[in-house]
Amino acid sequence: MKKLTIEDVAQKAGVSKSTVSQFLNKRFKYMSEATRNRIAEVIEELNYQPNGLARSLKQNRTHMVGIIVANIDYSLSIQCIRAIEHELQRHGIQVIIGNADENADKENTYVETLIARQVDGLIIFPTGHHPEAYGRLVEAEYPLVFMDRLVDGVTTQSLLLDNEMAAKTAVRELVRKGHKDIAILSLPLGEQAITPRKERMSGYKKAMEEAGFTLSTEYMRSVSREEISAALDELLRLPKPPTGLIAANDLVLGEILKYANRQAIAIPGQWSVIGIDDAEFAQIYNPPITTIRQPAYEMGVQAAKLMLSLIEDQGAAVPITYRFPPSLQPGQSVGTPVRG
Repeated sequence: MKKLTIEDVAQKAGVSKSTVSQFLNKRFKYMSEATRNRIAEVIEELNYQPNGLARSLKQNRTHMVGIIVANIDYSLSIQCIRAIEHELQRHGIQVIIGNADENADKENTYVETLIARQVDGLIIFPTGHHPEAYGRLVEAEYPLVFMDRLVDGVTTQSLLLDNEMAAKTAVRELVRKGHKDIAILSLPLGEQAITPRKERMSGYKKAMEEAGFTLSTEYMRSVSREEISAALDELLRLPKPPTGLIAANDLVLGEILKYANRQAIAIPGQWSVIGIDDAEFAQIYNPPITTIRQPAYEMGVQAAKLMLSLIEDQGAAVPITYRFPPSLQPGQSVGTPVRG
């Protein structure tokens, strides 16, 4: 008599082989109750005895992990992916990478696709717009690690920079050089208040208040990448233009430097500039830009180690948020303020 296969069960139940495999591995969170019942009935009817049914999830692993980044343009994303991939490959695990482009629907499609591919776990730089999807993974004790961002209402292993301290460090460096009129430019906080942007803006406010300066909303700009040039025009037209500029991430820093080149603005003569995120181009620019570095590679290595631990323990772990300290990387873009 021909030995029954998973394909026989799938055809009889009217589902895909991957859906039957998910059922056998007890991954039910993305499966309707009707589908579960149908597969169970077919297995009983056919008296199907799958190889390894009694084995643990560890033994049924695919040795693949999914990485979903909110935006692959960020230097943080690239450095973290490199570290995660290197560390996981050392343990025989391959990675599948998806770029959500800050699109929540695209991110959700990646989650569903990778779950269907039965990856052993997910490392996500979340957009934050689908907390219910993340929540289902947490409830199922599915190996899940968040990078760079937190999501309200979802508690899982999370790794990110001490963003408030990063902004405070930037403000303090400018204050140390004699600056009082300090502006910060950020990409939009977003409906879900994207964690690094929100926390860096908060750190800026706290540091300015600690220095005894009155906060000015005119100096706090949160705009799209395409609107940065116009925001800088507005800052220059102020009765008291800022002498110090903080770029809240590497993309913003790039736009500020392009604007300075177009407008022949001297750095640090007219503007003293500090960028948060240690973008490689900051050291190539003339003069080299002072930055606030986050240990992206180290963060990626730690994320991979956490994922390995979660896979071994089948996702059962006390959720912890890991904060990494920023460090000042001095360049030549910060001088004493000059007023015309």
